[in-house]
Amino acid sequence: MQTHEIARRFTDHFTGTGHTRVASASLILDDPTLLFVNAGMVQFKPYFLGDAPAPYPRATSIQKCVRTGDIDEVGRTTRHNTFFQMAGNFSFGDYFKEGAIEHAWRLITSSTSDGGYGLDPDRIWVTVFHDDDEAAGLWQRIAGIPAERIQRRGMADNYWSMGVAGPCGPCSEIYYDRGPQYGREGGPVVDEDRYLEIWNLVFMEKERAAGGTKDDFPIIGELPAKNIDTGLGIERVAYLLQGVDNVYETDLVRPVITRAEELSGRRYGASHEDDVRFRVIADHARSGVMIIGDGVTPSNDGRGYVLRRLLRRIVRSSRLLGVQEPVLGAFAEVVRDEMAPSYPELVTDFERISAVVRAEEEAFLQTLTAGSRIFDVAVADTRRAGGTTLAGDQAFQLHDTYGFPIDLTLEMAAEAGLTVDQDRFAALMTEQRTRAKADAAARKTGHHDGSVYRPLLDAHGTTTFLGYTELAAEGTVVGLVVDGAAVPAASEGQQVEVVLDRTPFYAEAGGQQADHGVLRTGSAIVRIDDVQSPVAGLRVHRGTVEAGTVAVDDAVVAEVDVARRASISRAHTATHLVHAGVRGALGTAAAQAGSLNAPGRLRFDFTSPSGAVPAAALAEIEEEVNTKLQENREVETYETSMDEARRLGAMMLFGEKYGDRVRVVDMGDYSRELCGGTHVARTGELGIVKVLSEASIGSGVRRVEALVGNDALRQVSTEHLLLSQISDQLKARPDELPDRIAALVERLRTAERDLEKHRADAALGAAGALADGAEDVAGIALVAVAAPAGVSGNDLRALAADVRGRLGDRPGVVALFGTDGDKVSFVVATTAAARDRGLAAGKLIPAFAPAVGGRGGGKPDLAQGGGQNPAGVPDAIAALRSALAAG
Repeated sequence: MQTHEIARRFTDHFTGTGHTRVASASLILDDPTLLFVNAGMVQFKPYFLGDAPAPYPRATSIQKCVRTGDIDEVGRTTRHNTFFQMAGNFSFGDYFKEGAIEHAWRLITSSTSDGGYGLDPDRIWVTVFHDDDEAAGLWQRIAGIPAERIQRRGMADNYWSMGVAGPCGPCSEIYYDRGPQYGREGGPVVDEDRYLEIWNLVFMEKERAAGGTKDDFPIIGELPAKNIDTGLGIERVAYLLQGVDNVYETDLVRPVITRAEELSGRRYGASHEDDVRFRVIADHARSGVMIIGDGVTPSNDGRGYVLRRLLRRIVRSSRLLGVQEPVLGAFAEVVRDEMAPSYPELVTDFERISAVVRAEEEAFLQTLTAGSRIFDVAVADTRRAGGTTLAGDQAFQLHDTYGFPIDLTLEMAAEAGLTVDQDRFAALMTEQRTRAKADAAARKTGHHDGSVYRPLLDAHGTTTFLGYTELAAEGTVVGLVVDGAAVPAASEGQQVEVVLDRTPFYAEAGGQQADHGVLRTGSAIVRIDDVQSPVAGLRVHRGTVEAGTVAVDDAVVAEVDVARRASISRAHTATHLVHAGVRGALGTAAAQAGSLNAPGRLRFDFTSPSGAVPAAALAEIEEEVNTKLQENREVETYETSMDEARRLGAMMLFGEKYGDRVRVVDMGDYSRELCGGTHVARTGELGIVKVLSEASIGSGVRRVEALVGNDALRQVSTEHLLLSQISDQLKARPDELPDRIAALVERLRTAERDLEKHRADAALGAAGALADGAEDVAGIALVAVAAPAGVSGNDLRALAADVRGRLGDRPGVVALFGTDGDKVSFVVATTAAARDRGLAAGKLIPAFAPAVGGRGGGKPDLAQGGGQNPAGVPDAIAALRSALAAG
């Protein structure tokens, strides 16, 4: 029975008994306790807790889940998976234990012709919580399961919770006896490999708090109602009903392994070491595609880091199988094809998914190439010194200099039989973070702490900001700082920080860049290129004394660069409009996550759980924003209380910075936000807003970049000129360009394919000459050469096999080396007569691979690998010749 059919039967069974079908929730839900949805009940938590009324008394779903706690065990065993599908039925104060047991028993034991799974009732065992006599009795009465096949277990095994605060309760697990060939007699308490758990029925009636252990956590009370939450593992049922030994051999997962076999030339089941790699690829490919499908992108923290780790483990496992070319796109295609019947969105969104995996693989291959060399040297040095622990300093260098993730270093070290000094690594990481924080602070405070400014604040109070209404104003110099120290004066050529009692200069804040301008005294000019607020309430003007000497207590005229300020203000107002447009198009989930307001341009970051903004939606947002400009709306600013701002519905992105009094920037019913920045008086002053791009910058966060005013007009003019030039070159009207360019691209691709085919045909045509040129080495016909240019990958394997075939019945070894930049790929093939003399292709590779800085492996008749030293090919050929001569 195919996996999709197993899921369909589950859904049909429960919808037929009055359950409402609920679609799988996204793997990413607004739950701070979870990185990913890890159980079918997660989307129903509010109903179980009584926080919201359930819209139906009973429901059923097939929920996609990800659990990454045992990621290191994936592949090493056949029991651990990161992605899986959990089929569940749920009751919200409706039926309880009796109903749950009846529903489950009927589905698993009914014949396949009646819509069930047809499992043998005599091979089913169950477990119950140690004091749950009611559940044990129901299993006997409803299912007729004898007492000896009902086992009692403690809290660690038969009391369910998510491991965090939330609903919980005793549970009853259903197991299937796979037979004596899989382990010992005695039920699941003796052997959970033979007795496979397929379904967990949770009698959810309690609420737990955070903390505690798996078998001892705090229970804080009863839930508002007794509920049912069950979870059947679709993949586990699949390998029972498909007659295979584990999930990796089922219909939806095995095809990924098959693709890996095709790419690597190795066979699943031939060695445990390779099998681990095949399983890692199969599991992580599914998880990665499903996670990306729900909007996560690779990053260095949170969900994005988990995704990055999964994808990079695939790439590395593929490399260890001898595959040198990119693989993630190929594996993603297999996952799409197999999973699409249940998740059609994988097809419609595959272009984005494919782009994400390909970009991540490209980045990681660069990291892997550089980092692996350094790692190999570190391992060799450690072994030469007789050590068994890789130094924490070396692990840190790999991380800091080469971007090598520490978990990858730990994994590779373990494979090399070494440990890593993690304590030293952690200490160095802490030092780095401390330095980073200090550097960030230094950029804002002049490489010293705030102590130099606090006396100024104590003596003169806060700086009065006049910039909302004035762009030039008189003030007094109350402090000067040079190289981190307070000074009485600063002379021409010195870089100086000037503190005034009052200023029209805007200090960088809220995404808005600082004002530039000049300070003039009776005898000095100071050019200002930055304004910061290193101590709350104080504005520090940074610049260079261009003429004369400026001193404390000097009277000064502060003049803001008017054109720069106006351009930044236009960008800031445009950011508010873009924010409103994005929320209008995408909903309230699209909340601001950062911004930059610079002269003539803006950058707006926002959360987007649904992923990329469609091009059509982005165009609508741009059109709507420009419509608001044409309306020439008044941009009103005013201060009010926080309570009044809330009543007005103002967006409170930075409310915590303003205390009880807040500043509102109001554009009527379209945009109303709390903001301390500067803005135009009317929207018409913006001229035009031109959206340039929209892209991901991290897990669930998107970025829109746009130009404003004259900068936008220049961009439009440039694009128009470019379009005209392309039209002239292609002799086509602008509206004909997409079709004309598509045709040209297709012609180019066809030509490239033809050229590649001609190269391959020419190379393969050289097989006869290569075979005729075989040299005799100790009675072995040896063909060991650098392959003709353009031959690599599958063509290299095909050429090696062709040459081997031309050697006939002679004992023969063929070794072909292909180079591409700084990479080497090689294939070794042996004839049957050579194998009869004990010459296995895979065992010959260690004799020459070090010469090209590589490794590889494979079967006795055909093996392959790669390296990083093309210059070593002649030495590799010589090493192979010597190995054959030595017998």
